[in-house]
Amino acid sequence: MLGSSPATDTEPTAPPQLNPVVFRLLAGLAVVAIAAASFDNALGRPLFLGIALGTLAYVVATFAATHTRAGQKPNPALLRILDSLDALLLGIFIAYIGLDVVPLVILGTMVLVRALAYGGFPRLLEQMAVFTVGLVATLTLREPVWLAPATRVNSLALLTVPFYFCLMAYHLHRQNRTLAQSMEATKKALVDLKLSNYKLSKYLSPTLRKAILSGKKVKLETQRKKITIFFSDIQGFSELSEQLEADVLTQLLNSYLSEMSDIAIRYGGTVDKFIGDAIMVFFGDPVSRGVKSDCVACVSMAIEMQRRMKELHQRWNSQGIRRPLNVRMGINTGFCTVGNFGTENRLDYTLLGTEVNLASRLESAASAGEILISRETYELVKDVIMCREREPVKLKGFQDPVKVYSVVDLRRNLGKEQNYLEHVTEGFNIYLETDKVPNYERDKVIASLEQAYRQLRRKTKPQ
Repeated sequence: MLGSSPATDTEPTAPPQLNPVVFRLLAGLAVVAIAAASFDNALGRPLFLGIALGTLAYVVATFAATHTRAGQKPNPALLRILDSLDALLLGIFIAYIGLDVVPLVILGTMVLVRALAYGGFPRLLEQMAVFTVGLVATLTLREPVWLAPATRVNSLALLTVPFYFCLMAYHLHRQNRTLAQSMEATKKALVDLKLSNYKLSKYLSPTLRKAILSGKKVKLETQRKKITIFFSDIQGFSELSEQLEADVLTQLLNSYLSEMSDIAIRYGGTVDKFIGDAIMVFFGDPVSRGVKSDCVACVSMAIEMQRRMKELHQRWNSQGIRRPLNVRMGINTGFCTVGNFGTENRLDYTLLGTEVNLASRLESAASAGEILISRETYELVKDVIMCREREPVKLKGFQDPVKVYSVVDLRRNLGKEQNYLEHVTEGFNIYLETDKVPNYERDKVIASLEQAYRQLRRKTKPQ
């Protein structure tokens, strides 16, 4: 099974927020206490009663406006508007009672601390501006009554200040504790995610995995691109699988697939799929170094795979597997439809088209230990890789015989054994395959080459 997503019990939780109703309740209590001290005579009692009832009504109304169901968050825009309304009303109240210093400090501190705690410096400036507007607007409409030096505020109003700060400190403590727990949960979730990604990486080619992790949106879309496609399988593997024990067969197959896929990845190929002992690799998507370079890389990969198989034979012989295992390979280059195929819930990144079928048929037509390539592939690699032309083969699904070539090796590895020469420049073009020149024509070819050499030497100026 693939790695599951991080457990829900470790998911980070949001830090607790101090209910704005608590702030309004404490601020309202301070307003009522200050009003009781400011309007303590018979004439001021109706005004005090009106302020007290108005404050209570305001707290209840804001609570009703911001109350939400469990699990739902209140509207941030509404909360911000109510915060500004709080500051405005407190500014009006302070100006109305005559700009007394102690009430100004008590209520102003509450507004500023809350603004800093939940909105930072920008919210602080905003609340100060609204608070000042309330003060100035009230003072322009009503002449302030300057109070006596003795502050007219009772102990209840003063008690709201330490209580408010204690409540705020406790809330910040809870918030820090929740943040610490969230950080631990996030670390665990990251570890689980890395483990899941590691497990998933076993099912994806590194090239494809990098493309997915680059942040590009994965969706159902395809494109036409010139791709080099590789197919291989082990000849006689089905018969061998009936002779071996399950654990031995599994070990052998996994060893083979691991070695071959490592080589494919090293050459930049995209390992499309494993079908039993068969392997499908393609070059040119999602990353391409150019059609020719992709093609050369693919054939070079196949050559190294065949070389590696000789080493694996020795290992398997030491394990008691005497039957020789030879790999057939087919390579073709052409335009294919490549991309994501499937549904929104299950995608397969692969390619489709006649060129894919041709590569598969070439693999089936190859002899044991042979790399068979199409003419399109041959034209792209012939100056780097030595190939021998074979008789055209009749392939299933193709009406006409297909011209094919058998790969020998990289030319740099052959030395004097090379039978191919090609050079093209302005005024000169030579294409020579020594194995194809009939014996009765060789003297004529040599004479032509010697004559071309003499003419070129005569035209060459001494250095």
